Amino acid sequence: MPILTLQNLTMGFEDRTLFSGLNLMLEDGERLALVGANGCGKTTLLRLITGEYTPEGGAAVLGKGVRLGYAKQDAYDAAGEATDMQSQSSIYEDALSVFAPLLALEQEQQEIHDALLEHQTDALLHRQAELNETYAHNGGLEYRARTKSALIGLGFPESEQALPVSILSGGQRAKLRLGRLLLSGADLLLLDEPTNHLDMNAIAWLEGFLGEYKGAVILVSHDRWFLDKVATRTAELHHGKLTLWKGGYSAALLQKETQALLDAKHYDNQVAEIKRIEGIIEQQKRFGQQRNFITIASKQKQIDRLQAELVIPDSRLRQLHFEFPPVPESGNEVLRIRGLCKGFGEKLLFAQAEALIEKGERVFILGANGCGKTTLLNILRRKLKPDAGYAAWGANVHPGSYDQNLTLTPEVAGKTVLDALWDAHRSMTMTQVRSLLGAFLFPGEDVFRPMGCLSGGERARVELLQLLLSGANVLLLDEPTNHLDIASREALEAALADFGGTILAVSHDRYFISKLATKIFRLHPGGLEYCGASYAEYEAREQAQSKAQSDPQSAAQRTPTQYQLRKEEAAAQRRRQTALTRCESEIARLEAALGEINQTLAAPEAAADYEALLALTAKLEETQAALEEQYGEWVLLSNQE
Repeated sequence: MPILTLQNLTMGFEDRTLFSGLNLMLEDGERLALVGANGCGKTTLLRLITGEYTPEGGAAVLGKGVRLGYAKQDAYDAAGEATDMQSQSSIYEDALSVFAPLLALEQEQQEIHDALLEHQTDALLHRQAELNETYAHNGGLEYRARTKSALIGLGFPESEQALPVSILSGGQRAKLRLGRLLLSGADLLLLDEPTNHLDMNAIAWLEGFLGEYKGAVILVSHDRWFLDKVATRTAELHHGKLTLWKGGYSAALLQKETQALLDAKHYDNQVAEIKRIEGIIEQQKRFGQQRNFITIASKQKQIDRLQAELVIPDSRLRQLHFEFPPVPESGNEVLRIRGLCKGFGEKLLFAQAEALIEKGERVFILGANGCGKTTLLNILRRKLKPDAGYAAWGANVHPGSYDQNLTLTPEVAGKTVLDALWDAHRSMTMTQVRSLLGAFLFPGEDVFRPMGCLSGGERARVELLQLLLSGANVLLLDEPTNHLDIASREALEAALADFGGTILAVSHDRYFISKLATKIFRLHPGGLEYCGASYAEYEAREQAQSKAQSDPQSAAQRTPTQYQLRKEEAAAQRRRQTALTRCESEIARLEAALGEINQTLAAPEAAADYEALLALTAKLEETQAALEEQYGEWVLLSNQE
């Protein structure tokens, strides 16, 4: 018997129908990915399944005795607190609360044990045996270990599990609530964007957990990599209808492309048939006899029927093609990070971070939540100062950034999408602006919507498009896909793949990273670690390190010998000395140049030529800045042992 059945389900709000006639049968053990554009009704469908909403037509029917678990996106009240969490409990105690029946059994077991110490009776012994059997059968022997393991997997190390829930952030509470739901043993889990507050390690743990989950799962997520790993079937909600595909997102995409070819061929055949019949009608009209008019009427009915069935496939709709304006050429060395350190109070985020980013590279910085990725970007944006070290931009670099700060000024909030973009780029024609907005999923009349009425995802698309048109030749992107649905992410990927400059991004979207990355670093307390030129290399490296950690003997065999260590140390010392010599030579050259400029400025004739004076002053400032940078590098090199 199916665990869930949707029967001709129809739902809408006011004068808008979200979907109609949805049918679905979900079997026990299935993991269904529910995908579709933002606003198409995915969350509404989940709420119909839970009974929170009542459908306009049809029904969502759960199997007999099915226990339902639902993880909402918006599990917080107006104050931002999770409404179903006991703030005085510890993290561990809060997670354990889902096992209330086992906790009650333990309490009764203790009472029976105490009673037996005073006086043994057959009734007490019999009850103790019953309790022990029930306790073991319902998972009493392992539920505490399972709880600790789940909390660790979701990013709560054992050392933090005694902390009170009251000190947790909203994102941490969302993770804790998800953990409770996963441990609840529900027969059907409804998970609405479960990866939103998780880092890569936690998402990988969740993939493994759901892969072994005994019940059924419906997943709403824009994380395509996650869906590929977990889903056994994909349901796409599109134009108010539900289409089912086998496998995860990528498998569904291939099937969808195949179906699109078939739909296009069917459409062409229908159009050709209509034209053939129209030719017959024209011929009959020329004959002009009575029987010809009867034939014409019959043939026209055929055309009407075919036209009523005619559906233009998505692939035949007008495709928008666009090219972003070329960006200024930067120097080959775009960014050099040397000895960068940053911490807050006693907490060190990272130390001695080193990296070189060159023109045209698409660099991604990965790492656990809280490791300092956004802090590093803020240092590069000059919003924060490092504790030590420096980050130096190269020649002719014009950075632009996206940091998810989507707040609008009252002036911009009142503008339409079209005006907000066109006002900033008056050199473009309205046709060009509308074409670009169409490529970023603002077709037709959508361009006239007020900025203040846009969703977070829509506002993010406008901000990203503004950034791509800004003339910046280096883009600093902090989680650019967070507010975007799958279609928006694909539009952004296409735009960034064509971008002519350099990209430095922080993201946990593995599909996005795998499409674009040409260099990957991991940020950790020891600094920036190069992890390969693609996400596949990064993943292979992670798996190798994980295997080494679980195989101490193999790891020991790979431990470098003292000879190797001395050899590597000597090589590093030679490199340091070479760099130091080069640095000292450059300092000498810059000091000499600075002396010459000062001598020229001191001459009486310099004051007489205003334009020459300005040029000399600019050159003086440029030389001084370069000299200070070399002094900083010399100090770093001199302090290295």
